[in-house]
Amino acid sequence: MEKTEPQLLTESRDYAFSQDGDDSLLLDCGQTLHDVSLRYECAGTLNADRSNAILITHALSGDAHCCGRHSAGDPKPGWWDEMIGPGKYIDTNCYFVVCSNVIGGCSGSTGPRSINPATGRRYNMDFPVITIADMVRAQHRLMEFLGIDCWLAVVGGSMGGMQVLEWSVMYPNEVRGAVPIATTAQLSSQSIAFDWVGREAIQYDVNWQNGDYEDKIPDRGLSTARMLAHITYLSDESMAQKFGRNLQDSEEYGFNFSRDFAVESYLEHQGRRFVERFDANSYCFITRAMDYFDMADRAGGDLAAALAPATADFLIVSFSSDWLFPTSQSKDIANALLKNQRNVSFCEIESSYGHDAFLLEVDALGTMIRGFLDNQSKEGAK
Repeated sequence: MEKTEPQLLTESRDYAFSQDGDDSLLLDCGQTLHDVSLRYECAGTLNADRSNAILITHALSGDAHCCGRHSAGDPKPGWWDEMIGPGKYIDTNCYFVVCSNVIGGCSGSTGPRSINPATGRRYNMDFPVITIADMVRAQHRLMEFLGIDCWLAVVGGSMGGMQVLEWSVMYPNEVRGAVPIATTAQLSSQSIAFDWVGREAIQYDVNWQNGDYEDKIPDRGLSTARMLAHITYLSDESMAQKFGRNLQDSEEYGFNFSRDFAVESYLEHQGRRFVERFDANSYCFITRAMDYFDMADRAGGDLAAALAPATADFLIVSFSSDWLFPTSQSKDIANALLKNQRNVSFCEIESSYGHDAFLLEVDALGTMIRGFLDNQSKEGAK
């Protein structure tokens, strides 16, 4: 009989900065955020010399629940459960995995729907504008709280990959391996444009109320923003294969403006599901953080100079049909690191899934990540 691994159970925890005596976080915008808290989850066991810790950084709509289930009867596993767990590609029998919800989020960490300690009311749009670097600074505080001196690897896709790059230059002595997946070193004008239209959809919703909504949330606006973004996560090929021009509920056109096509029904479903688990104000703040992300800009446009502080070994992965963060942008990162004579492995995975491939091409991606982590562990043991 084939051996099966036991079910992985994880627990959400909250780290309040005040536990270390300083509840504040100075942000890039110049403001200081107080009473900061991060929601996080761990899986696996930290070894005696604390050398097997891996940080997973999540994408725009992700959260701390990257693997396992919260209870034996929980029907929904973590968002990267196929990748992480006992005996899986990121093996929690070997590694101690940490994932936290970013600041600005809506899944337990301090964000715009949190209470502002200065007013006793929700921050809403009074929440300070954050950056990807601010997210990493908050994660670094968590790292210190957990007593981890150096990550064996920091691994993340999309916006998570941006955090990986920031970790590599902000805390170079505390990152041994870096795995940025399906990401970019600077958001393009096209991506900024998509983010802008998404936020406009939210802010034109009559229920948005300048961000001060309570009972009536801006569900139409947030749903539309998600539908727009979701299109960018797919490829033309994957949409053609999955939907084509198939009609949803009839064999004939309805000759009206309700949904006729299967792709319309799919997007409507994705928008509705997103509204059930995400917050409109958080969407605005997190997409703005992505807009401002530009590593090269901090070094006068020279990406190699911006990445010069990084000392980690890198595994950079892109996907052939990802037009949101195309392979050319991953190659720019790899080439900049090679100019600095860093250890870099790069691979473009053939896939029809588009940007979402980093969540769906588990076997191809996982095999590379497992090999990279094995090498990092062997190098660390020397």
